[in-house]
Amino acid sequence: MALVNFRIDDRLIHGQVVIGWGKPLGIEFIVLVDAEVRESEWEQDLYRMAVPETIEVVFADVEEARAAVPQWQADRRRGLLITGSVETMAALADAEDKIASVTLGGIHHRPGRRQRLPYVYLNDEEYRTLTQLEAQGTRVTAQDVPTGRQVRLSELA
Repeated sequence: MALVNFRIDDRLIHGQVVIGWGKPLGIEFIVLVDAEVRESEWEQDLYRMAVPETIEVVFADVEEARAAVPQWQADRRRGLLITGSVETMAALADAEDKIASVTLGGIHHRPGRRQRLPYVYLNDEEYRTLTQLEAQGTRVTAQDVPTGRQVRLSELA
């Protein structure tokens, strides 16, 4: 079944991802792409605690993920790939022409960002990066939970 969702959520793995997305999508493995978490066994243990034992969690940095995307896409299990930033997802999409769509999840307030949806805050550079992804053929939508409305990127302008 492969990777069925590529998600940007700055909280990374949490209840909404595991229960809200994982259960309805039948997720059997989660790939968390984040260089800092990849290097921290302590943080990896924390994220693993949020996930049932039946779901495998893989930690990777961008380079490892670039190399492994074809393997994850060929996996018979259903997977979810998550990054904490627009930049990380763009680096994956730029290197691999294998990301058909990206879902914006919880991207929270930081200085310089403005609210686009109650759960999505983006600065102008992040928005431009996402529009470039769309121009390259990746569909970008925002959706907090699977039952919520998919919001097209153009609606976030």
